[in-house]
Amino acid sequence: QVQLVESGGGPVQTGGSLTLSCEISGYTHSFYAMAWFRQAAGEEREGVAGINDDGNTIYADSVKGRFTISKDNAKNRLYLQMNSLKPEDSTMYYCASSAHRVRPTLDANYFRYWGQGTQVTVSS
Repeated sequence: QVQLVESGGGPVQTGGSLTLSCEISGYTHSFYAMAWFRQAAGEEREGVAGINDDGNTIYADSVKGRFTISKDNAKNRLYLQMNSLKPEDSTMYYCASSAHRVRPTLDANYFRYWGQGTQVTVSS
């Protein structure tokens, strides 16, 4: 059974940092693209950062220079290092995985497996 479980969210002050982690189990994910998305209630889902099996990355303009996506295949973990956090970064964050090899992408249609999310709250 495929499972993606996020952790690391929580409250933080403006300008602070958080590292989100996604534990992956149930399939061989090392060949697939993975990504972090975020979505607030009633709003559209937004791709934040993506990475493929070659380690190539892609970022939304809103987080470039502040967020870094990485993965550790040996530990079955995907990470999102978030620095210089802003109140507008507050929302639920989800990790996702494709089921085939694909270039780094923030198009949610390419992703088959999703976690349950972790909440990030940035206070001003």
